[in-house]
Order: sequence, then C-alpha cells, then structure tokens
Amino acid sequence: MYLLINNYMLYLNFFPFPTLITERLRLRQLDLPDENEIFILRSDENVNKYLDRPRASSISDAREFINKINAGITRNESIFWVITTSQNNELIGTICLWNISIENSCAEIGFELLPCFQGKGIMQEALTSIINFGFDNMKLQAIEGYVHKDNNRSIKLLEKNSFIKDINFDHKKIGQPELENMVVYRLNAAIPGNFI
Repeated sequence: MYLLINNYMLYLNFFPFPTLITERLRLRQLDLPDENEIFILRSDENVNKYLDRPRASSISDAREFINKINAGITRNESIFWVITTSQNNELIGTICLWNISIENSCAEIGFELLPCFQGKGIMQEALTSIINFGFDNMKLQAIEGYVHKDNNRSIKLLEKNSFIKDINFDHKKIGQPELENMVVYRLNAAIPGNFI
C-alpha cells in the first residue's frame, strides 16, 4: 500500500513477508514454533534490564505476543523479524520497525539479542539490513531509536550507524512521563551518507 504524505511516497505492504539474508544471518517472520525462544528472550533479566515492559511469565505470554505481532504485520502497522543464523533457523534475537508515523514518514526501531550472542557483531549486521529496508523499501524519511539513557551498548550501536541524539527531546513537552529515562536517536534518509 503506497501512501503519499508531504510529497513522500511511503510504502507499507508486508505481504508476502520480506525475509532478509545477510552474510551470516537470516531475518524471517516470527511464528508459533518460536514460542520457547520468545519466552526466554522476553523473560531474561539482562535482555529486559532497560526495557519498560512486563516480563513474560509463561509460554502462553509468548504465544500471545507472537499472535499480536503477526496481527500487526497483517494490518501493515509494523514489521518484526526474527534474527537467526544462516546455519540454524532458531531465534537468537529480534528486530523491528514499529510505531510508524505515516504523517512524518518515520518509524521506531527496536532490537534485542540473547546474551550469549551479544558482542559478536550480529546486531550490527541485522541493523544495517533493517535500516536499508526501511529507507529503500518502505521509503521512510527517518528512523528513530528510543533508548534508556543507561543502555550504553544500544546507544553506541545507534551512534555507530550515524543516528544522532535528539537534544531537543523532552518527555514533559510531549506529555509522556513514562519516557523520563529515555533518549531519542534519529537517522534521516535525506542526509547524504546515511544509507549504510
């Protein structure tokens, strides 16, 4: 579905689901057989340290989450990939473009990785692919990352990928006190050199 907004053509159509392949990774759609790994990811203390969400407490929570995510994809409201290695189809993390603002041709990026796979350049590889997808396929004009101010690893990853901190972001101005500990990083498609 193409949407013409402020002279920009935004493309939101996630059917068929866009599986993405990188040098070491395969980014595919979330499915019910991923319920055990989703439960582990969404209940892990380290993964959830800086995330403001309830931890999964059962496989039922994981199933509910999978169904909710896939319903959003069907409605073209968000796009969510499972990160797997090219040799193994098992979920090791997730990455998504969500909270899409049609008016601003912008989406929020979110990502998480099981601790045993962190520090190996996996999220850098996945992030590069998703940024390119957002700009090239969806025709987004910007991608934003909302990150807890103490989440140094995620902040460094965004900065490494040319995201710039929004120094004007103030949770009070937008009336969202739940964002008090968050910082916002933004990557604009319009600035030359932003494509990775």
